[in-house]
Amino acid sequence: MGAGRRIILGATSREADAFLALVARHGSPLLVFNPATLARQYHLLSEALPGVALYYAVKAHPNEYIVTTLDELGCGFDVASAGEMDMLMGLSIPGHRTIHTHPIKKDREIRDALRFGATTFVVDNPDELAKLAPYRDRIGILLRVSFRSAQATVDLSRKFGCDPDEVAGNITAAEQLGLHIKGLSFHVGSQCTHAGKHIEAIDQCRDLMLAISETSSAPMSTLDIGGGFPADYDLAGIDIGEFCAPIRKALAALPDDWHLLAEPGRYLVAPSVISITTVTGKSERQGVTWYYLDDGIYGSYSGQIFDHAVYPLQVLKTTETRRSVLAGPTCDSIDIIAENIQLPELEIGDLVIGHQMGAYTAATKTRFNSLPDARFVFVESTS
Repeated sequence: MGAGRRIILGATSREADAFLALVARHGSPLLVFNPATLARQYHLLSEALPGVALYYAVKAHPNEYIVTTLDELGCGFDVASAGEMDMLMGLSIPGHRTIHTHPIKKDREIRDALRFGATTFVVDNPDELAKLAPYRDRIGILLRVSFRSAQATVDLSRKFGCDPDEVAGNITAAEQLGLHIKGLSFHVGSQCTHAGKHIEAIDQCRDLMLAISETSSAPMSTLDIGGGFPADYDLAGIDIGEFCAPIRKALAALPDDWHLLAEPGRYLVAPSVISITTVTGKSERQGVTWYYLDDGIYGSYSGQIFDHAVYPLQVLKTTETRRSVLAGPTCDSIDIIAENIQLPELEIGDLVIGHQMGAYTAATKTRFNSLPDARFVFVESTS
């Protein structure tokens, strides 16, 4: 758990004062949201993908402050459940600004989405098309195509999407049900390290859509390129414009009148949230110093299990380091945030900061041991 993890020793006096002030005011543990960072990420990705409508993947962090910030920026929303739609409805965000991307849905979910005002649904097989047939006059459909990606941290095409050679059969099944598939969608996987699979998927979808449109009375003209845009877990600096340059080139080869969508989540929200935890206990075990924190794997660090993320960590001290372990607050031995790392000697009450913690952290937390959640607060800056 220590290999490949960025450890930051020390902080500027301004940073340290800001962290300490937040804990003094709100307690610990905290998840601290910076809306200015989220706005910056949104604008950078918008500039990197001109002409592509962005729909935030609400599942990445379904928080009303995050959603409201993106709403004010003009972002759309990718939803996958009635619960996510309920949150948007509570914030007066209309359904026509969403796409419902879960390929498998109960009939009640479809009816709830239609009442909400959602009109674009994603499917990947004939059984799901049949579920939508009763609502054919009220919906638009995107067919999800699978493009397996070994280089993605999470291969989302393992569970969803039809094979490219199954697209024509699904189109035929839709026509027999009186349904029109207006375009294709794909998701090449989460936390991609390069854009090669995006290019492959765009090129294949272009060829499929053009071929089908030549023989169809209702041609396809929408392409959803999904997500996969990476967060900077190494704090090495990711130039999203450079990452997306080959994607822009591939998109430029598409017909000018096609409608293009993307479903970013991690890239937008990961750097927008930090975690602040407090050392609540310490011990020496087999020559290694163990520090016990008030948040851990069952809480805000849940993404280390479910999302395979390795979050950069920061402590405020810069003194000589020793081999250390950071453990969470539960009684379970799996609740270890990091081991075999080098840290200065910490004392009870010292702070540990987690960076890039906006995506798939609070979203996958549990209430194991009935411990309280990290408190969510927002600030304009922590530096």
